[in-house]
Amino acid sequence: MTTARSIIPLLNRLISRSQPSRSVTYMHRPGDGSPRPVTLIPGDGVGPLVTDAVEQVMEAMHAPVYFEKFEVHGTMKKFPEEVLDSIRKNKVCIKGGLATPMGGGVNSLNVYLRKELDLYASLVNCFNMRGLPTRHENVDIVVIRENTEGEYAGLEHEVVPGVVESLKVITKFCSERIASYAFEYAYLNNRKKVTAVHKANIMKLADGLFLEACREVAQKYPAIQYNEIIVDNCCMQLVSKPEQFDVMVTPNLYGNLVANTAAGICGGTGVMPGGNVGAEHAVFEQGASAGNVGKDSIVAQKTANPVALLLSSAMMLRHLQFPAFADRLETAVQKVILQGKVRTKDLGGSSTTQEVVDAVIDALD
Repeated sequence: MTTARSIIPLLNRLISRSQPSRSVTYMHRPGDGSPRPVTLIPGDGVGPLVTDAVEQVMEAMHAPVYFEKFEVHGTMKKFPEEVLDSIRKNKVCIKGGLATPMGGGVNSLNVYLRKELDLYASLVNCFNMRGLPTRHENVDIVVIRENTEGEYAGLEHEVVPGVVESLKVITKFCSERIASYAFEYAYLNNRKKVTAVHKANIMKLADGLFLEACREVAQKYPAIQYNEIIVDNCCMQLVSKPEQFDVMVTPNLYGNLVANTAAGICGGTGVMPGGNVGAEHAVFEQGASAGNVGKDSIVAQKTANPVALLLSSAMMLRHLQFPAFADRLETAVQKVILQGKVRTKDLGGSSTTQEVVDAVIDALD
């Protein structure tokens, strides 16, 4: 026999379905619809494929942005000054990866760009996507990484033949501002916990200073839970119970390792968005392994996964205060992933980059 208690939930569901959902009203400022210039760097390897995907989708959406495109390659001895001028003028850039020679050779232009523009915060969002099965569920991690010092300071020299000294630089100033950015992000995005990743049990002065700054900033945000974890234990916890993490704040090198590990848990570097931001400028790129330009075979077969950079471009649109366009793009990408019909090889499919782009454009509202 059907009881009143069992009918009530059914009635509630029917009522909720019959009620139209109310759209979120965004009151723009006069002139906000004017097209915004964005510096575009296709980069090396798969970079031109995935940045072209962004251009096509932006055009299909009639997004209020236009691109100033520049050729920059990782083999260049220095970053072209006209490209830096464009980013300084436009404030926003989207880029593909720039190849970095291993060992000897030129320094990484990816790192140079972050330092030159003081893009001190790297943000990578690693999360489960509906329709993309992974070992773990309910994962939604934001890795916020200090971007300008640490082991990436580039201070190396050969003391005597066969002995190289590499300096790790940690400052109170840079530690405080990355901690402040992480807690501010958590506050603005209704995140509940910030975890500082460190190795202060061994690097007592350097990582100890980083933790000191994090603890001081944490006191200003009593509503946000704060904890600390040693980096090696952090990696083990990530692959065994990643859902315990929320926002993670890290020094430079640890953040690279943590972000790539978290990305692998959630589907791979081909789907995780990210960007780098400072007080004046922002550069958006693939979230994890941003300097990885892909295999030659992927370039030749044109099968690079454009999802990560498409989602990064949605982050860019939101940064530019075009939230409705960002929502449309993210929704279209999520529809394509959920349907599972069009996927590149890294996600278990056989589609080309262009086929994914076409599917995303078809899914746009």
